Amino acid sequence: MSDLTLHVGLKTDPVQYRYSYEWLFRLLAEEGIGHAQLGSFFEMYQLPDEYFIALRRQAERYGVRISSVFTTHRELGGWFRQEAGWEAVSFRAFRRMIEVGALLGADAVGGSAGAVLRDQMESKASGIRRFVAAIKQLMGYAYERGVSALLIEPMSCLAEPPTLPEEIAAMGDELAAYHAANPERTSPAGYCVDIAHGYIDADNIAHYDHVALFRAALPYLRVVHLKNTDARFDSTFGFAQNERRRGIVQVECFRDILLENAGILPVNEVVGHLEIGGPKLGRDYSDHKLEGMLRESLRYLRGTFEVQ
Repeated sequence: MSDLTLHVGLKTDPVQYRYSYEWLFRLLAEEGIGHAQLGSFFEMYQLPDEYFIALRRQAERYGVRISSVFTTHRELGGWFRQEAGWEAVSFRAFRRMIEVGALLGADAVGGSAGAVLRDQMESKASGIRRFVAAIKQLMGYAYERGVSALLIEPMSCLAEPPTLPEEIAAMGDELAAYHAANPERTSPAGYCVDIAHGYIDADNIAHYDHVALFRAALPYLRVVHLKNTDARFDSTFGFAQNERRRGIVQVECFRDILLENAGILPVNEVVGHLEIGGPKLGRDYSDHKLEGMLRESLRYLRGTFEVQ
């Protein structure tokens, strides 16, 4: 019998500039959801410490824990840019995200590695080296600030590494080895894995589906993103009844994979965060639909993913 526990949470992206965080925390409390992943926003990197201390207290009043912080807009990708200043800005912003995570009491902080510009794909290998070198430094800073782990998201195209199973393994193994060699001064780095990511190449050939890429990341998996998608991994959406009819993601499959492979996971507790953008932002005819969308998907996920 597996001793792995699986929780359902929500990445906060859909309320950005639409509803307050208090509105969201109240909704999560009413739905029995105890975890939130704070999605990044422009102001996050510049707001004072006091804002995040107050946000943590607000969440706690509703029984919600902001257990991780994660990028929303691929904004920490300076490692893959050739222009002066980009890498330094990404490094400073990542440090600030770690500080924010510490203020919120989050276990983990991170995001996607960023993207190689399509007209400069030859720079991918050097960009990966710069990214991994930066993460190694940031693992030390996370340890200093009391953040338990850093997170990286495997993505769905060759311009946003890691994507292929060999890329996932190479990056995961290198960072795991670095932490193993420096356990007293670094926090580990691992993956936040999306159950809707697969790889289809430029010729429309499907090489790896969402299940295969999920399995490839298991030895490094710490957090999960829960969303639905179509057969081409093109549009993404939630788990309302009408969305489940057109989506391909079977949440129970990923729950069972986690339980069956609990022995190779680096953690014994995994939070799966619903990650959707919600309805069209900034329209009177659509903004009001967010509450129903979130409630229906969260209820479905509590019945299909949660194991306590």
